[in-house]
Amino acid sequence: MANYTAADIKALRERTGAGMLDVKKALDEADGNAEKAIEIIRVKGLKGISKREGRSASDGLVAIDVSSAPKGEVGVLVEVNSETDFVAKNTTFIALADTVLAAAVASGAADVETLLQSDVDGVALKTLVDDAAATLGEKIVVRRIARLEGEKVTSYLHRTSRDLPPQVGVLVASDAAGEEVAKDIAMHIAAYTPTYLSRESVPAQTVADERRIAEETARNEGKPAGALPKIVEGRLNGFFKENVLLDQAFAKDPKKSVAQVLAAVGGTVTGFARFRVGA
Repeated sequence: MANYTAADIKALRERTGAGMLDVKKALDEADGNAEKAIEIIRVKGLKGISKREGRSASDGLVAIDVSSAPKGEVGVLVEVNSETDFVAKNTTFIALADTVLAAAVASGAADVETLLQSDVDGVALKTLVDDAAATLGEKIVVRRIARLEGEKVTSYLHRTSRDLPPQVGVLVASDAAGEEVAKDIAMHIAAYTPTYLSRESVPAQTVADERRIAEETARNEGKPAGALPKIVEGRLNGFFKENVLLDQAFAKDPKKSVAQVLAAVGGTVTGFARFRVGA
């Protein structure tokens, strides 16, 4: 019988994120040698990559970097997914996410495909991701990346569970005056999930569709024809207040809109990005 203990199994699971049976089999094969067992897990993981392709990777984390740029600041937000929360809090996975973020910052990549081809110490990032997936025994996905530039860029990370890495990440671009309330607005965005910055940024087709739906709904409800225009505009305003950041009621003071909070400090927000793991 191989020379290892329950503590050795636990330690190896924490290092690799592999399942208990896989860890025990690897330790048996390695005669209790932890480093050799890790190699065995990794090799078997590499052989199993194709089997992982069809699995769902809906756990993981988000990570953020904000740095100086020629015209102000630039923020980078990435989401890296795993299959389970067990792996999401594994140190190997977290280190990989840090590498992904660093590569995103260094490469200037604006999409995942470009990011995965970026060079990390002479190796393509995609290779490092595949190697980590092999070691951890789960499908690992670099799901998305956002880059946001502005005079000032403010970030916010939110943990939905104390023992997990951040699950929600927000970037807010503003002018210098707007920076005063940008952190609060970032927290608001994390909670209220706006889709658009302003009414002007809502696609014309979306506005037309919402207007048409509002009118058809009102007609089906038997509303008087003469009242339809006012009803439609009211419902369209309701759509804006639900989906447009500047129109939303501010989380910390619902009596004010986000636009009014910015106006009070003489600031503006020029853009935002929000990721929630798996959403």
